[in-house]
Amino acid sequence: MTSSLDQSAPSTPGQERVLVLEAGRTERNYWSDLWAYRELFAILAWRDIAVQYKQTVIGVAWAVIRPLLTMVIFTVVFGTLAKLPTEGTAPYPVMVMAGMLPWFLFSTILSQAANSLVSNSNLIGKVYFPRLIVPTASSIVALVDFLVTFLLLLGLMVVLGFYPSWQILFLPFFVILAVLAALGPALILASLNVRYRDFRFIVPFIVQFGMYVSPVGFASSVVPENLRLIYSINPAVGVIDGFRWCLLGGQANLYWPGFALSLVVVAFFLWLGIRTFRATEKTFADLF
Repeated sequence: MTSSLDQSAPSTPGQERVLVLEAGRTERNYWSDLWAYRELFAILAWRDIAVQYKQTVIGVAWAVIRPLLTMVIFTVVFGTLAKLPTEGTAPYPVMVMAGMLPWFLFSTILSQAANSLVSNSNLIGKVYFPRLIVPTASSIVALVDFLVTFLLLLGLMVVLGFYPSWQILFLPFFVILAVLAALGPALILASLNVRYRDFRFIVPFIVQFGMYVSPVGFASSVVPENLRLIYSINPAVGVIDGFRWCLLGGQANLYWPGFALSLVVVAFFLWLGIRTFRATEKTFADLF
């Protein structure tokens, strides 16, 4: 049995902090430590945002250029050349942007979190804190990108004269669902990336492959009915369909059996990701 170092709750004025050495104490207090180290979470999140936007040539413009160019390419390839149908009467560019919005959120969290432990190796090797803070803090950058893309989508809707209905009120639920859907696989990849550094080359391939097998540039309704349930094993399918249901209103219908299956898959990968991360977390400092 190994002993671990844990820090008690912050002391009141006039009192000293107490460091307690006790076997298994860190394990028992792990989830409460996440709240105790919330300032570290905020510092890491703000640092990642600053690096993303302050120390780049084009800064925030990249969060606009990337989805805009992708939307144009998908609209030309799937809408004009392949002549795939849109959702109801929604303009094809709006339908594509409504699918890209959650996909970029999902893929950015996956990419950032998967490499976050290696990027913070110096910090992890020197001081104790719940390591789960690192990949979750890196996901805040994706939420900032999401807000920029969301404003771009609203502007596109205004230009094309297509406006969301009351279902947009459910959008925060699907944003949370997209974050949870990405965090599960991201925690698994982050754990593997610490031990096997070549996973940093695999993650971009997974992201690119996932974009083409997910309904980003096309509507899920083009998938044959007998394959829709199997197709929904991809957790991004339920998230993207949910976003389109919120943003396109009655023009997009949720495939409820597939959506229910997506929820189960998201919950499973989130559980597996946390379990894998916690099982390997003790070895992180030794591998850096």
